[in-house]
Amino acid sequence: MPLTANIKGSGSSAARVISTTALRASAILTNSYVNSSSLATDGANQLILLLSATLGSLVSIEVKVEFSDDNATWYQETFGAISGGTSTLDLGEHEIIVDGNYRIPLPLSDRFIRVAAKGTGTLTSSLLAIDGILGVS
Repeated sequence: MPLTANIKGSGSSAARVISTTALRASAILTNSYVNSSSLATDGANQLILLLSATLGSLVSIEVKVEFSDDNATWYQETFGAISGGTSTLDLGEHEIIVDGNYRIPLPLSDRFIRVAAKGTGTLTSSLLAIDGILGVS
């Protein structure tokens, strides 16, 4: 069940949390991407992913984020590199290679998001939990 709260910012502006939702309960990973359920953004313009990762015997954990306006056609987060006036785009993945708690802030303008994760290597003792905080700033 989503948790709703307000956060007071400094200065004249304030950020407001719309909801906090578990997108993935802590569980052993698989070697193939497994999608979370889609999450309606409810007018939020910010998403913060909180990841709690234990690699165990894994080489790495990969996480990808996808966005949709109709909850049917999905667009993966894209990263770009600029060299010599050319921007080269690639489908984005966040790679985790050290146990820890990670925070990934993402701007939003889409109606739905989902997150997928997988492990590379031996899955023994691996765990990953993902929570999402939707907000307006």
